[in-house]
Amino acid sequence: MADTKVDVAILGGGPAGLTMALALSRYGRGLRVAIVERRDMTIPKDSRATAIAAGVRRVFDALDIWQPMAERAQPITAMRITDSAGEDIARPLFLSFSGDVAPGEAFAHMVPNAAMAEALLAAVDPSITLLAPAQVHSFDGKGGRARLGLADGSSLEASLVIAADGAQSSLRDMAGIGVFRHDYGQSGIVTTIAHALDHEGVAYEHFRPSGPFASLPLPGKRSSLVWTERSENVGEILGASAEQQAERIEAVMGSTLGAVRVEETVMSFPLRLQLAHSFIGPRLALIGDAAHVVHPIAGQGLNLGLKDVAALAEVIIDAARLGLDIGTEQVLERYQRWRRFDTATMAMVTDGMNRLFSNDVGAIRALRDLGLGLVDRTEPIKDAMIRAAASVSPNGPKLLNGAGL
Repeated sequence: MADTKVDVAILGGGPAGLTMALALSRYGRGLRVAIVERRDMTIPKDSRATAIAAGVRRVFDALDIWQPMAERAQPITAMRITDSAGEDIARPLFLSFSGDVAPGEAFAHMVPNAAMAEALLAAVDPSITLLAPAQVHSFDGKGGRARLGLADGSSLEASLVIAADGAQSSLRDMAGIGVFRHDYGQSGIVTTIAHALDHEGVAYEHFRPSGPFASLPLPGKRSSLVWTERSENVGEILGASAEQQAERIEAVMGSTLGAVRVEETVMSFPLRLQLAHSFIGPRLALIGDAAHVVHPIAGQGLNLGLKDVAALAEVIIDAARLGLDIGTEQVLERYQRWRRFDTATMAMVTDGMNRLFSNDVGAIRALRDLGLGLVDRTEPIKDAMIRAAASVSPNGPKLLNGAGL
């Protein structure tokens, strides 16, 4: 079988892998890029949506792919946070955020996953080599070029290989990079709901003893639900009828959005914290879930992965313009320094928030509610939190600030 030679090979054709390829193709001035994906490169039948922070939206804007997403997206104009015991009927408001990151720029948008995939796939041009469906069964990063062996007997050579193949990354395992893993004993329950009242662009997060319960606005009187529950309770919830599930959702949300109807099959997935011991290896860089998985309490999962993309794209392109070998440890260490601290910080923040709010100890509840109230009355702290959640920083990668490379 014939061999393919490129500058950058990306394993994984999800949002992180596709965005990485598009950034390198657009700004890389001749960099040869290939994507290897084990499935067909088609728009998935996925009715879910993802919260996209303002900084990540700017990445899509810089790549000229935001507009087709925007037409089907819902801006999040405010967020309201409540804290209550399991038996409480009322949901008292302790913290709220509203306003724009910049004039006319919401701090996040809810983007349908199918719309995101459609925009990304439509932007892939012939300069990007697509190998799909294709399975990688070996990786060798030693020497002047990395080599990927494919299941059909062919191989792919590259100066740099990027693992964007998810939390169970086979490429990370082939490179011998271990992970730190902590199981939360919780599961994330996801579905889409229709509701009687207009959400008005407001996202709600209800902190409960079993974990946070978030409703995120979608176009129309619909919301995406991300419900954290103790894993031992999930079977009962999934086995209930749609009407029983709706009643349970209404009980948690109180009168926030009125009567609720479950629009699609309720699904669940186990929650864990997972951090790769290293984000780089010999001629290898990890991005997205291959590098890190955090608790969804702050909605930062995909956003962290696309921040990786912005940082790594800048590192690669800067090195290429200087005539450097883009796959060397010296080049890749810049990427690791840039992203590892931010990722570790977000992991600690989400882990700490989950531990703090996923309990019903009266004294702890009183202290955390006092803290939420103080933050709510301190505008500079709220502004800083909004900017952090929006993935906006003057010292961050250029793409996150809307600049090209």
